[in-house]
Amino acid sequence: MTERLAELSALREQAVRGPSERATEAQHAKGKLTARERIELLLDPGSFTEVEQLRRHRATGFGLEANRPYTDGVVTGWGTVDGRTVFV
Repeated sequence: MTERLAELSALREQAVRGPSERATEAQHAKGKLTARERIELLLDPGSFTEVEQLRRHRATGFGLEANRPYTDGVVTGWGTVDGRTVFV
């Protein structure tokens, strides 16, 4: 059981880091923040609860089956802004 929990923790950490360090650097080079960075700025600290964090696409063709990042570029959940519940 301990091994499975460690595996789950590693998968969640990978999902939070994003598809790759290169993708994050490219976003920052354009003067943009990642989705999670924007959510962190929008919501009250520590209030974000993510939904379907480990979801992956099932698309095939055009080489999509070779690249299946967790969250698939979509971050969904809820949190609070000034104490009010919001969904992002």
